Amino acid sequence: MSGSEVTAGRVVVTGGAGFLGSHLCTALVARGAHVVALDNFLTGTPANVAHLMDSPRFRLQRCDVTDFVHVPGDVDLVLHFASPASPLDYLQLPIHTLKVGAIGTGHALGLAKDKGARFVLASTSEVYGDPLVHPQPETYWGNVNPVGPRGVYDEAKRYAEAITTAYRATHDVDAAIVRIFNTYGPRMRPSDGRAIPTFIRQALAGEPLTVAGDGSQTRSVCYVDDLVRGILALADSHHPGPVNIGNPTELSVRRIAEDVVAATGSRSGITFVDRPVDDPEVRRPDTALARETLGWTPEVAWGDGLARTVAWFADALERTA
Repeated sequence: MSGSEVTAGRVVVTGGAGFLGSHLCTALVARGAHVVALDNFLTGTPANVAHLMDSPRFRLQRCDVTDFVHVPGDVDLVLHFASPASPLDYLQLPIHTLKVGAIGTGHALGLAKDKGARFVLASTSEVYGDPLVHPQPETYWGNVNPVGPRGVYDEAKRYAEAITTAYRATHDVDAAIVRIFNTYGPRMRPSDGRAIPTFIRQALAGEPLTVAGDGSQTRSVCYVDDLVRGILALADSHHPGPVNIGNPTELSVRRIAEDVVAATGSRSGITFVDRPVDDPEVRRPDTALARETLGWTPEVAWGDGLARTVAWFADALERTA
């Protein structure tokens, strides 16, 4: 199957019950793809793909990619999205995070090699660490502390990029790397430790929003639908990457908190707490490569995406009340 057709073929999504993985599964099924979602449910949940369970083109399979990956039949595309991704998760699961980046990526690449499938690795802006170059182009090698608390995630992804590149060069696997910048939207876990779901949860509960440091550090946040479009555009190309996918609009963390308070109609105030070790000072993608090679640019404005996300969180909290 040619690159322009793989996202409508038979697709394996590792981490398919996670935040990003579930949105990918939804978009792929809507395109007519047959999707096999693999997940060990360590940080994902079947509830994220419950709306797909009645589709004959979707199958959810419990699988830990660090153990073994077996999918019978033809496969056109492997999207490797299995990994703890929030600081709270990978700080609690440091060894598993390293194993899924190393052993799990090797197993997923082996599946793509055996099936002759296109392969896309979900890498991260964390490979740039606390960047000394701003904004961050794909040519920047990063500023990562390998022995700091965040190093388990950063280095797991850097190794995953290296083994993906090696499989492309040695085994001629049609492999690509996407570097994902901060993403938000429905199905994020309210207590996963990332800023936006934490702020929304706190605001809806009427609690103070806990902003690290003085809140002047910046992030560039991309709505999940835009991210999914970019990932699938990369999958349908034969570009090897790495390609940055993220929204280049840069916001301070304090501004994000203030906007969440306004969007929720909360009366919550802001409380400042100590910044985590190795917390990046700035983060903004250079998206010229995605624009020029994939024709991709983000379309959902921050205010619109935030409103959609707040509405989902409010509904979710009401259902569980």
